[in-house]
Order: sequence, then structure tokens, then C-alpha cells
Amino acid sequence: GKEIVIANAIIAILTIGGQQLFSFFTFSCPCHVGQNLIYGLAFLGVPALILLVVGYALNNQTWRLVTGKRSPLEEEAPPNRLLQCKLICFVLCSITGRALVAPVTWLAVTLINGSYYICAMSEYVSVHYYGANPNVTASERRRILAAFPCSQLVPPELTRARDEVILLLRYQSQVAGWLLIAVVVITVFLSYCLASCFSPLSFLHFRYWNSYVHNEQELFDEATDQHSRLYAMQHVRKFFGFIPGSENVKEIRIPSLREWQAISGLAFLKQVDEEHYDYSLLHDWALKESVNGKYLRTDEDP
Repeated sequence: GKEIVIANAIIAILTIGGQQLFSFFTFSCPCHVGQNLIYGLAFLGVPALILLVVGYALNNQTWRLVTGKRSPLEEEAPPNRLLQCKLICFVLCSITGRALVAPVTWLAVTLINGSYYICAMSEYVSVHYYGANPNVTASERRRILAAFPCSQLVPPELTRARDEVILLLRYQSQVAGWLLIAVVVITVFLSYCLASCFSPLSFLHFRYWNSYVHNEQELFDEATDQHSRLYAMQHVRKFFGFIPGSENVKEIRIPSLREWQAISGLAFLKQVDEEHYDYSLLHDWALKESVNGKYLRTDEDP
């Protein structure tokens, strides 16, 4: 839907801005044999990998897929393995597509910029681009080529050779960046075409379905917030003796030391029975303890 397109555009713009700032403040090629490749590939690949993991982690569908269990309603009927596999593959493709927006943007922008690629590949340029004294050893030639990304380390007689090498590597990097963008755009377009071809819904019905799912999730989130607030309010009122936000509070409850200790520790989600959980220590206390204790009237002088 439009929300997904807008979200992906925002992610791409933020990634481009972050890449420019990251390159400006942190990237400095070592210009040394054996180190250039590691340094360049690290700056090219590690941020992309981190962005990919973050993209998976920030997608609610990932956690729904990981933590989801079969519905009790499905236990009566034999599971349709083929349908389950298709559903899992569809969800994984959807999650991966969203997660790839930032890393692909990072790779494309860094390749078009060319600095990381130039640093990583300078020492591996074909030998005929080295324009002076062809009698030097291979190791010496690699050392000189590795210094090309740092103009201050290049002797004056090799300035032209350096410029040719930098232009060649920048050309290769930018071509690779644009090819990556083209492959991604074509893949996304074909994926949408295939999804539309195999969809059982017509165009307008598909739009209605998207609208329904979006509205259902919004309403569910609103109901979840209100329901959990009202449910938690009952437990807080039992502990303190009044509802937060009430204007005319006649009396308040004074919790005992034992009760403060009972709700102040650390606890995991606790299963009470086959159908219910205790969400917190206060929740556990409120369900187990009877309402008693010391009360203090608020309209009396202390």
C-alpha cells in the first residue's frame, strides 16, 4: 500500500544520508597492501549486514513468524503442509523484501560513490596501468598500487597512472551500483506482477483487502491499549485503593512492607493455567491476595 511505499522511501533517504555522514566522518583508506581490501569490504558489507538484521528485527511479521504457534482451532483438522509452506514462504519473502531496502540502498550509494571500491581494489588493477619502470617486482608494484587511493603517498611521476587507475575503478564501481539498482527494480516489478497474476482477488478486491487489514490492525492496537489500561487499572486500584485520575478520592490504601516486596522484584511472564498468564508481579499479587490492609481517609487531617 501507500504506507509501505512511503516507509520504504523514508528508509532509503535516511540510509543515503547516514551513508554520506558515515563516509565523511569515518572512512580513511589505509593505503597498505592487504589492508585495503579488508577495510573497503568491511565498510561496504558490514553496515549492509547490520541494516539487514535491523530490518528483520523491526518488522512485526518476523516476530509473529518466530513466536507464532498453531491455533487450537487447527488441531482438530489435519494440517495442510503445502499451504503452510506456501504461507511461510510468502511471509519470508515479504519480510525479506522490506528488510532489503536499507542494505541495498547502502550498497548502491556506496558503489556509485566509489570510494570504498577504489580503496578495496586498487592493488588488484591490471599491471599495464602501472606506467613507470616495468622492471619492479610484483610485491613492489602492489605496494605502489595500494597507495593510489591516498594521493599524498603517490610520487609525482606516477600521478597520471594514479588518475587512470582511480578513473577505471570509479567507473567499475558506478557501473556495478547502477546494475544493482536495475536488478532490484526489475526484480521488484516482476515480483509484484507475479503476485498479482496468482492472486485470487481482483484489483479492487485486493485494494479493499489491504484497506481492511490496515484498519483492523489500527483498531486492534487501539483496543489493546485501552483494554490493557483498564485491566491494569483494576490491579493498581486494588493495591493503592483508588483509580488514577479520580478527582474525589475519599481514601487511599497503605500497602504493607510485605506487599511492596511482593511487587518489587524481577519476574518473567508466568503461566497460571492452560489459558491464562500473570503479566507482572502486581498482576500476580492482585489475583492472589484479598483486599485488606490499612486505609487512610484523605479528607481528614493527618
